[in-house]
Amino acid sequence: MAGLPEPPLRSTAIDDTAAHIKRLAEIDACAVGVAREKHHRYLLNDPGTTGVMLCAGSECVGYTYIGSNGHIGPLAVVQVEVLGDAFTTALKMAADRSSEKISAFVPGTCDGALSLAVNHGMRITFPMLLMASPGYGAWTQYLPRNPGFM
Repeated sequence: MAGLPEPPLRSTAIDDTAAHIKRLAEIDACAVGVAREKHHRYLLNDPGTTGVMLCAGSECVGYTYIGSNGHIGPLAVVQVEVLGDAFTTALKMAADRSSEKISAFVPGTCDGALSLAVNHGMRITFPMLLMASPGYGAWTQYLPRNPGFM
């Protein structure tokens, strides 16, 4: 992870406020088609997880959560074009925490994140098949926390 560039997106802590919960719901609607308020509230109350909004300039373009164990996810963005920047930012944040390992569940259709992970030395150690009903999720804009958390 030493070769990671500086985070291309600015990060700010997610607050358990109505404005932040509303913005998280808007991002989730773009990425997976549904709001996930209960999931966000659960993660915000987990002391081992840090949630951040990802911003390009003054616009909030996504969010990510990073566990104290170095796991990234969920991560969601409003447009596929910013996924690479969002994942780069999350990787840099996880690496700066000095975690022994950094991990993420990256859907195979998520080219921006998958190529970035491989180019920075991450390896597939636990392959899975992710199945979803048609219309659920734009798997080019979303990295899950784990399959059971959906």
